[in-house]
Amino acid sequence: EFAPIDAPPTPVQLAKAQALARELVDLGQPLPEPPWLGARPCTADMLPVMGPAPRHKGLWFNFGHAHQGFTLGPVAGRLLAEMVSAEAPLLDPAPYRPARFA
Repeated sequence: EFAPIDAPPTPVQLAKAQALARELVDLGQPLPEPPWLGARPCTADMLPVMGPAPRHKGLWFNFGHAHQGFTLGPVAGRLLAEMVSAEAPLLDPAPYRPARFA
C-alpha cells in the first residue's frame, strides 16, 4: 500500500488479493505471523539505476525499479544484457546510468 512511513497498516488490499487468489488456487491456511510491511526505497528521480558500477570494474547495477519491478523486469534484463555484451541497446540507457548521481 502507499502510505506515510509511520502509518499503521491497513490490510484491505491484501485481503482482497487473497480472496481473488483463493478463487484460483488452494492457498491453505494463512501463516500465524503478520505479513511483512516496509518502505520500498526509490531513487530521487524515480528511475532505476542500470549500468556499470563507477568504482567496481565488472560489477553492473540493475536496481531501483520501485513498485514497477515485475513490470520492468523483462525489459530491464534485456537492456542490461545488451549493455554488458556491448550490443546496440533497445533504448538509450543514459537516463539510468549510476553516474547520474555523481
